[in-house]
Amino acid sequence: MDLPAQESPAVVLVAHGTRDARGAATVQRLADRVAEALPTREVALAYVDVQSPLVGEALDDVMTRHASVVVVPLLLSRGFHVDVDIAEAVAAHPGSVAAPQLGPDPLLAALLVGQLRAAGVLETAHVVLAAAGSSRAEAAEDVEVAAEQLDQEWAGPVTVAYATGTEPSVPDAVAAAREAGATSVAVASYLLAEGFFHDRLDEAGADVVTAPLAATAEGEDAVLAVVLTRLSSD
Repeated sequence: MDLPAQESPAVVLVAHGTRDARGAATVQRLADRVAEALPTREVALAYVDVQSPLVGEALDDVMTRHASVVVVPLLLSRGFHVDVDIAEAVAAHPGSVAAPQLGPDPLLAALLVGQLRAAGVLETAHVVLAAAGSSRAEAAEDVEVAAEQLDQEWAGPVTVAYATGTEPSVPDAVAAAREAGATSVAVASYLLAEGFFHDRLDEAGADVVTAPLAATAEGEDAVLAVVLTRLSSD
C-alpha cells in the first residue's frame, strides 16, 4: 500500500526499562502525554533493557504501518544505550531516524531548580546533581553540561555524582560537600523516573533528595516539552 506523501513520521519513545512499578507507570504516563500531544501520529513506547518491547522489536512492528519513524531516547545523556542499542536498531530499519536524547537541556535545568525550591532547599545550599552513571565518556560530558546549566540558575555550589558505576558516588559527593563546609546539601535527582537508582539516593546522607524528573505533574510537563522539542525538527 502506498503511503501518503504528507504522512508525518510515527514516533517510538525509548526508555531504559525498570522492574519498579512506580517507574514503569511514570514512563507510561509520559508516553501517554506525548500521544495526546500528537493526535495525528502513532506513538509507541519501547525499551533498551528489562522491559519489552525492545527498540528493535518496536521498530519491526511500527514500520509495518509507517514508512518513516522518529526514535526519541527518553534518556538524559549519551551512552551505550543511545550510541549502540538505539543507533544499531535505527541503522537496521531504513526509514527510521534517531532524535537526540533528552539531556542536557535548559528546560531540565529549570525543572531541577523548581524542584529544589519546591522542596524548600535554600538557594545557598550545595546541590549534588545525581545521574545514573555510564562507562562512556560522552555520558559524563553531557552530565557536566547539565550541571553547568543548573549552576547558572542556582546560587549555591553545584557538583556532579553518580548513582552507580562512575565516580564520584553520590554518598562521596555529599560527604565531600559537608567536608568543604556546606551546612545544607541537597541531591537533585537527574533520573527520569523511580527505580533502583533513585532509591539509592536516599541513602547518600543529603538533607533533601528531589523527585525524579518526570515523577511529578510539573516535571511531567517539562519533560513532555523537551520531547516535543526533539520532534519539532523532524
